[in-house]
Amino acid sequence: MFAPRSHGAFRQASNRASQCLRQQRLEALRQNPVSQQMRQQRCQSTFEKGKKPSAARILFRAHPFSVSLAGLCILAGASALLYGNYIYHSYIIGAFHTFPEAVAKPLRRAIYYTNYSLDPKNALKYYKMALQVADEIGFDPFSDEMIGVKIQVATLFEKIEQYDKAIGVLEIIKSDNLKWMEVLGDKPGNEAKRTRVLRKTVQVSVKLGDLYACPYILDTEKAEECLVWAVETVMREKRRVESSGVEFEKGDWLSDEEQGAALETLAHHYEEKDHHYLAAPLFLQAITFSQPVNCHTTVLMNNLSISLAQQLPPPSSQTNATRTQLVSNAKQWAEKAISITAAIKDPERTEECDVSCAVATHNLGEFAEMLGDVKEARKRFVEAMNLAQKVGFKEGVVNSGKALRRLDDSEKKP
Repeated sequence: MFAPRSHGAFRQASNRASQCLRQQRLEALRQNPVSQQMRQQRCQSTFEKGKKPSAARILFRAHPFSVSLAGLCILAGASALLYGNYIYHSYIIGAFHTFPEAVAKPLRRAIYYTNYSLDPKNALKYYKMALQVADEIGFDPFSDEMIGVKIQVATLFEKIEQYDKAIGVLEIIKSDNLKWMEVLGDKPGNEAKRTRVLRKTVQVSVKLGDLYACPYILDTEKAEECLVWAVETVMREKRRVESSGVEFEKGDWLSDEEQGAALETLAHHYEEKDHHYLAAPLFLQAITFSQPVNCHTTVLMNNLSISLAQQLPPPSSQTNATRTQLVSNAKQWAEKAISITAAIKDPERTEECDVSCAVATHNLGEFAEMLGDVKEARKRFVEAMNLAQKVGFKEGVVNSGKALRRLDDSEKKP
């Protein structure tokens, strides 16, 4: 009986102690409510941490336009930096990798003052320095690289419109090259170098023809002399290679396009002098170099058709072709140009094709008018005007409009 009473007394004492502790905690919380709030805030912030927006998002919501603009500026700046680095390594460093560093260093400065921040005085200073250093270290003066540097000097003079000085530099290059070819060009082991030097000389001679013919110089005789020499050299070298059966190494000689361009330049020179009987065979020869056919081939065909239609051979000429025959031949070349342009599809087809088609159609109207077929001429002129309007060829629209008014005026005359 004694033990149960002791156990009951102990349980009652334990209950009174626990009540006392709970009352003490509540009292402590009443006396210090701040610590409890802080604990609640910590728990709440931990729970809601993943839902709180970032500072960048808050900033974008507050200033969407400014943040977007800033992002675009940063992206543009980074792109410009990368592009500038690419240009520097590809064109500033890479372009001079074939030169010794002693030559490349002043040459980079010369190119900078020529192409990027035009300063003729400094550009010439560094070109001369590069040429002097190249001579001192024994760099081949007839290499493609050194001839190219000299041509760049002429380009600088042309850029600042000192055409006489540009011509002077190119004439020196041509003269020096021809002297080297005369003395050393035929020696064994120099075959490839001879071809490369001759290629550069032809290119220089064609450029001289352009400069002599420009309005600031207008020396047509010298222009013709340079262009005739270039064309004769091209054709002579072509015959030499064909007869020997030895092919050029790739890059040593002029490409077909470059050879055709030399012929075309001389043909245009004769056109300007109304020597169409000399221009026509040159355009025809240029067409043979334009293989495979492309948009520029049709331009050459148009030029050939015009030269044939306007051809007036001198009385001493041995040709028996009549005026009607020449115009009929011109018509065939214009029609061929149109059929070729229709066959050329993207991506080979360019704006040159569209313009060429409009020009050829207009030319067919001119040829029909020459032959007295006014109805056909009017039809072609209207068609040419529509084609020109479609491709945005304003000059073609104007010319076809003039031709139609000319037909109207001729019909009104008694």
